[in-house]
Amino acid sequence: MLFSVLACIGAVIVYFYAIDTFGIEITSWLCILVAMPLAALGFVTYQGMNAEEIFVTAIRSLILSHRKLYFMPTNIYYELLKPMIMKKQKEDSLSDDKKLRKIKKERKAKI
Repeated sequence: MLFSVLACIGAVIVYFYAIDTFGIEITSWLCILVAMPLAALGFVTYQGMNAEEIFVTAIRSLILSHRKLYFMPTNIYYELLKPMIMKKQKEDSLSDDKKLRKIKKERKAKI
C-alpha cells in the first residue's frame, strides 16, 4: 500500500510540474514512467521480506549500527582433540623433565 501511495504522489508531482511545459500526452507518459517503478517495488520480496522491511533492514545495518566485523575462525578438529593434545604435551614435557634431571645429576656427579 505504501508504494502505491508513493506512485500516486510521484505521478501527481510530475503532472503538475510537466503539464505546462510538455502538454497532456507527454506528461501522461512521464507520469506512467515515474509511477511504474514505485508501484513495482510493492511486489518485491527478498528472503521473505517485502520492500519496506528490506529498506528498514538496510538502513539499520548499513547506517545505524555500522561497526567493524572481524572473522574469527574456529578449528573444530583442534577443539575436539584438545584434551588428547594437552595430555600428550603434558606426557612429553614430563619425559623431557626426567631427561633434564638425569643430565643435571650426571653433570653434578662429574663436578
